[in-house]
Amino acid sequence: MNHWPKVPLSDVVDSAPGQRDPRRAPEALFRYVDIASIDNVAKRITTCKELVGCEAPSRARKVIRQGDVLVSTVRPNLNAVALVPSNLDDQIASTGFCVLRATQDLLPLYLFFFTRSSGFIDRLVGMVGGAMYPAVSDSKVLESMIPLPPLDEQRRIVDILSRAEGIVRLQKQAADKAREIIPALFIKMFGDPATNPMGWPEVPFGEVGTLDRGKSKHRPRDAAELYDGPYPFIQTGDVARSGGVITTYKSTYSEVGLAQSKLWPAGTLCITIAANIAWTGVLSFDACFPDSVVGFLPGPEIEPAFVQGWLSFLQPTIEANAPQAAQKNINLRILRDLPIPLPPFDIQTEYSRRLDLLRGIEVQREMSQVDSSAVHQTLLHRAFAGQL
Repeated sequence: MNHWPKVPLSDVVDSAPGQRDPRRAPEALFRYVDIASIDNVAKRITTCKELVGCEAPSRARKVIRQGDVLVSTVRPNLNAVALVPSNLDDQIASTGFCVLRATQDLLPLYLFFFTRSSGFIDRLVGMVGGAMYPAVSDSKVLESMIPLPPLDEQRRIVDILSRAEGIVRLQKQAADKAREIIPALFIKMFGDPATNPMGWPEVPFGEVGTLDRGKSKHRPRDAAELYDGPYPFIQTGDVARSGGVITTYKSTYSEVGLAQSKLWPAGTLCITIAANIAWTGVLSFDACFPDSVVGFLPGPEIEPAFVQGWLSFLQPTIEANAPQAAQKNINLRILRDLPIPLPPFDIQTEYSRRLDLLRGIEVQREMSQVDSSAVHQTLLHRAFAGQL
């Protein structure tokens, strides 16, 4: 283990980073500029290259330089950091950031990785103050103790961490590409469902299977006796987050809950009709769900996988046209009347087979990505514990 000396950040960063340039006219704060906003950095962008220009609000008054490290000091984004690239040199950032500008004793990338380590982030979270605007002051950030090895050692650590992060980034890019494959496969086999270029016969959706709303009759819906039993209870958010297959759940029904609901079998295609509109997920277990979710059980001429692919193309249009009172919703009649193309069943079955193969590959890829991310986090911890 290396026992490098630890020093406060205030000893190795510029004493007055990110301050407003007094030479700028006040109106410069409101001109159209590239601005590093908290929302952008909260997306865990590792550099600011993806930040977009927007009109700077009055709170955007910190001048940033290439190589600066931006640390969000506002909850809930205390794990949000970014390294300023050359294209944002001499631009403006929000006062919601502590701007760290490394001195000659510190490599900007070493500083950047340090601010992403669990020790640094956990310390910030523990010091949050303020009820109306929970935040950490810049002075508290600058009190953080950073290990200070020689510059050659900092370069070695940065090289290892950059390589590990590169692997994670490549896997994310692969995941983005993978998400494009399934829609492309559907188009190749069936054509665009909005125009039906292959001329498949069309029938109302309600005629190709059983389409019914879930049940949750009891009022109030949050009565304690309905929950914490053995029966999975799926809600619209669970469907929207499922990625197409529902494998997890957050709530369960008791026997009392089941008695006022309905248990749908594994394989049911769940379709949301409130809040999250026309999102779908196939149950991988028996489950209950409320009337904000519709269950579809296929007839002999239709594959659930085909229905799911078809609805995924229609989802944006259905949601955009959904009526809204307290929240957006559609009724069962709208779904039942939707004209659905009906390709030959053997083609639908082949699509379902290929989809299962793609999803199997995706599961393996996700497991690999989790492993790589865990390794990267472990390396971050070890690097600043003197163990790398």
